[in-house]
Amino acid sequence: MAMGTESDERIDRDRRAEEQPRHDEPAAGADEASTDQEALEQSMGMHAGGDVRPGQTVTGTVVQISGDTVLVDVGAKSEGIIHLHDLSHRRADRPEELVALGDRVTVLVLGWEGDEGMLRLSKRRADEARAWARLEDALKTGEVLEPDVSEVVRGGLVVDVGMRGFVPSSHVAKGFVNDLQPFLGQRIRVRVIELDRSKRRAILSRKVVLDEEGKSKREELWNSIEEGQVREGVVKSLTDFGAFVDMGGTDGLLHISEMSWGRIQHPSELLSVGDAVKVKVLRLDRDRQKISLGLRQVSPNPWEVVEERYPDGAILEGKVVRIASFGVFVELEPGVDGLVHVSQLADHRVESPGDVVKVGDIIRVKVLYVDPQQKRISLSKRDADLEDAERAREEAPAAEEPSDDEAEQSGSGKHMTAYHAGNWDDEKPS
Repeated sequence: MAMGTESDERIDRDRRAEEQPRHDEPAAGADEASTDQEALEQSMGMHAGGDVRPGQTVTGTVVQISGDTVLVDVGAKSEGIIHLHDLSHRRADRPEELVALGDRVTVLVLGWEGDEGMLRLSKRRADEARAWARLEDALKTGEVLEPDVSEVVRGGLVVDVGMRGFVPSSHVAKGFVNDLQPFLGQRIRVRVIELDRSKRRAILSRKVVLDEEGKSKREELWNSIEEGQVREGVVKSLTDFGAFVDMGGTDGLLHISEMSWGRIQHPSELLSVGDAVKVKVLRLDRDRQKISLGLRQVSPNPWEVVEERYPDGAILEGKVVRIASFGVFVELEPGVDGLVHVSQLADHRVESPGDVVKVGDIIRVKVLYVDPQQKRISLSKRDADLEDAERAREEAPAAEEPSDDEAEQSGSGKHMTAYHAGNWDDEKPS
């Protein structure tokens, strides 16, 4: 796959940062690459035993693990030895992290070592020979690979493709990624974009896959989306004026005015980034690929049932949400406000509504009338206060009448009670 000049330079910078000498293996050169090529060409199958020669790929059984070496029975006169740095391209401190007794492993015969001429083997080189064949095929066919991220290094990610593959930071995502650490241990989808066997360089890209998948999703979305549909999306970001919702390859705008039947000051009162939401498609602009969404439209409109919920004469509590010169607005529930006219605030003349209540107060009000078509509810704080006071008097325990003895001991009290109970004009001096 051809890459632009700017992209090539960026990849080269990232690759140079990643390709530092490894301390757990000998330096790789042209001889090693040549040996891999010869091994691949000579044998990629299983060797049954007998004459085992350098350059062959054989399969054997792990029979001993000692220190930083592994002994493998490959059917020769003696076991072959694998040193730690020849076990895997993955970094490890001990062979036990990579293999166990009894494991069947495929290895490349490198030669002999020691006085007894023990076979020297490499599992890493055999793995890499197979990996190169697969990578070359994937580069030709465009196959998407799914390796695990084994390391985060300066400049990008190291992935396990049977050998060390490199994903430059500029090819990790569509935009700039400040912290690559969360990718460690994750399985990602990548495409091979560059191979150089002589330098043992395999460059892969996650961004290319994301771009292709995003294009496919956008086409699918615009072929199926229609105004009036209720669809699922994921909140991608929040702003002061609303939220952007990923509808599957294309972001839709959910304006703050379309979020709730009630009043909210900021979208964060209802939503968080990453929330899955059901939204209604309000408007589509296919030419500009813009989508307008609504959240409140997927829940019942509270004004459709206000007559049943708030009958005339009902007394209930509400929250003062706004004060005007002519009265105050009281929220009965999210999306439903009623007006208490200034004349209905108290049983005395009120010059300014702010003298009686303030925003945020919870007050009791009486429903005077409801007009669901005009979305209006008339309320009275004065009437509610009067009825509450009357009910309190009725429910208060009656005062006990004094006994005859108490009355005799307090004759003047009895006289005064009778006196004040009558009409002052009817009283005559004795």
